[in-house]
Amino acid sequence: MSSTFSGDETAPFFGFLGAASALVFSCMGAAYGTAKSGVGVASMGVMRPELVMKSIVPVVMAGVLGIYGLIIAVIISTGINPKAKSYYLFDGYAHLSSGLACGLAGLSAGMAIGIVGDAGVRANAQQPKLFVGMILILIFAEALALYGLIVGIILSSRAGQSRAE
Repeated sequence: MSSTFSGDETAPFFGFLGAASALVFSCMGAAYGTAKSGVGVASMGVMRPELVMKSIVPVVMAGVLGIYGLIIAVIISTGINPKAKSYYLFDGYAHLSSGLACGLAGLSAGMAIGIVGDAGVRANAQQPKLFVGMILILIFAEALALYGLIVGIILSSRAGQSRAE
């Protein structure tokens, strides 16, 4: 037991924290967006039941957010194997930032999709011409999560580049 503590022994903790935060925050956004949009669809379905299937779009878009977090969590967790290859603090921080970027972007996109989906499907029941506008706003809200996924992939690819081996 004469080895010295270099700090890199705690690096996998940060990597796993990044994987967990990507999945948890993205799923929180997906859950909020699904619940909020679902309430709008349910209340709109009382007035115009023929529009229910057309109004499911926000619920589906919110559900995709969880998949983004799952993708990043899998990428991060497959990159953490300290027994096969050295895993430094740089790698742990890269994975943590990757997970936070994707997760928090998914959370914010889910909130936007939920609010827009709820108001949009209710307004669409009263004025069908608003459907295209609602879809465009939902696409821009979904793009926020996609930006987080892209940045998360780029950041997680930086892990392993801290030191030449």
